[in-house]
Amino acid sequence: MTDRKDYFKTFCMISKAFGSTLNRDELLDLIVQSAIDTMNGKAACIFLADPQKEDMFSPAYQKGLSDNYLHSDPYRGKAMVDELVKKGYLVFDDIASDPRVENKEAKKSEGIASILVVPVMVEAKPIGVLSLYAAEVREFSEDEIEFLSALAEQGGIAIQNARLVERMRQNALLFHDLADSINSSLDIQKILHILTADLAETFGMKGVNIRLLNKDSGTLDLVATYGLSEDFLNKGLVSKDKSVSGALDGETVVIQNAQTDRRVQYRESMKKEGIVSMLCVPLRVGEEVIGVMRLCSETERDFPEDMIILVEALASQGGIAIQNASMYLSLQEDKKDLEQDVFSHRMWF
Repeated sequence: MTDRKDYFKTFCMISKAFGSTLNRDELLDLIVQSAIDTMNGKAACIFLADPQKEDMFSPAYQKGLSDNYLHSDPYRGKAMVDELVKKGYLVFDDIASDPRVENKEAKKSEGIASILVVPVMVEAKPIGVLSLYAAEVREFSEDEIEFLSALAEQGGIAIQNARLVERMRQNALLFHDLADSINSSLDIQKILHILTADLAETFGMKGVNIRLLNKDSGTLDLVATYGLSEDFLNKGLVSKDKSVSGALDGETVVIQNAQTDRRVQYRESMKKEGIVSMLCVPLRVGEEVIGVMRLCSETERDFPEDMIILVEALASQGGIAIQNASMYLSLQEDKKDLEQDVFSHRMWF
């Protein structure tokens, strides 16, 4: 059994590393290597859930496993993760005789005899697993299970920190690019198209659209869109009275499931288009709400607070762009009127 002093020494080393670097790969390398060294393992690997395929877990960082093994034996199965979260771990003491084990020949060829698996959690949600592989058949003690679980928790922190840093970088670039577009162009359609495209690409949305309020007809008219089909966009008039309540009152609204939420006007069209969650943000000019920007996701998801704040800020920038373009057009009309007055005055004399 591993000495508790080794546990303490390992966590002191990891804590020191967390205080001196934000590099995700360096931290994951330390966690994986620490699991192998401290627990006398053959190899260890962190698998992360594929955001596009919830049932698939791909290797994010590993030590001691061949590429051939990783390619032939990805983790599959939401049921496995559900069991992991419920129990806290999975143990395969002897992979040769355990009926739950798949691809036994690949494991045997790799020299794997026993496996311990624990979940990697971020904000109380499983995002992957940490697996320790042993070359000999063995029973894992409670201390070893707790130790690997604690390492997995540190791995989750490292991944979350890296994601936050990357999100901050992306957010800054997104805001900077839109500000540049507003300052360099008065083509409002171009600016709003850039805004919808950048938001969809940056946040992995199925699509984004912007609709402005038509006071005469009481509808929300489409002015910019990205990623959504023509059939969906032509589904019918979007009424301000039947649109998502709250957004036109100046509130940001999160729709978890647009296919069932009664606040959504065209629920069947949402289902056909494959839209599940939506973030609806008001578009303002000054204090007046002039329209709504909607971010559409094809999976049910949460929208983090920092993402909502950024989208609201970008919507405000979109409102400024519309205001600038309107002022420019108004000035152009005033200029024409002034030129006509001057011309008429000269003709009079």
